[in-house]
Amino acid sequence: MAGVMDSVNQRTQLVGQNRLELLLFRLDGEQLYGINVFKVREVLQCPKLTLMPKSSPVVCGVANIRGATIPILDLAMATGSGGLQDQSNPFVIITEYNTKTQGFLVRSVERIVNMNWEEIHPPPKGTGRDHYLTAVTRVDNQLVEIIDVEKVLAEVAPTSEAISVGVVDVETQHKAISLRVLTVDDSSVARKQVTRCLQTVGVEVVALNDGRQALDYLRKLVDEGKKPEEEFLMMISDIEMPEMDGYTLTAEIRNDPRMQKLHINPAIKYTKSCCVGDTWMPEIRTDSLRA
Repeated sequence: MAGVMDSVNQRTQLVGQNRLELLLFRLDGEQLYGINVFKVREVLQCPKLTLMPKSSPVVCGVANIRGATIPILDLAMATGSGGLQDQSNPFVIITEYNTKTQGFLVRSVERIVNMNWEEIHPPPKGTGRDHYLTAVTRVDNQLVEIIDVEKVLAEVAPTSEAISVGVVDVETQHKAISLRVLTVDDSSVARKQVTRCLQTVGVEVVALNDGRQALDYLRKLVDEGKKPEEEFLMMISDIEMPEMDGYTLTAEIRNDPRMQKLHINPAIKYTKSCCVGDTWMPEIRTDSLRA
């Protein structure tokens, strides 16, 4: 498995090119799943786990990996099945989301594939609201389901979107009533978190699912003679999204004189390793975004 991860640092340089790398894996059965390697620290065979009393049933235990205690989650159970059945030789995918490190127990890890975000599509509408997918794609004519990891983590360890008392005063709330913000994120959990925070302050929110949808929305707006910078205080955009990523969306907006004045705040979901000069995640050049 070391061979699979040797080239991850190099592969993450695709950021900003509307491309991504997916690490493919399987739970129970033959269905392929994918996770963006941008979030993956390493892949290893499941180490010895220590059970934690009164923890969520989804948490298999904790592992000591190079001196760090990391919770290991049964991804099959977390996404609604009865848990990983074949645990004879499982693997663990170590990931970082919002500076938190955790491992996901999976049956097998297949390979890394190079994809274009245009090949990544939102889940079919018929899947309903209770699914754990953020997107789907096809690799070698086989369906790959991309799991909404943020939803999984939010259910295992819920976070509060409440704003502390005293942070927002009456004057701020009064000013916020007249403000609108456009948010773009493929994760339903992330959209809800941002929306609730802004609505608590009093800001009106328009929430969209991906970069392509946002660009079409803005183009329709300017075709109607409206100015995005007058309609919205700013756009808060995720970076990694199906159809079109946040970098490409930003470039399209900046290259269109009708909407280039819209203020853009890239909602980068930082990991502990996204430091300037770090070889794991390339430095984000704000001059290229000009947001």
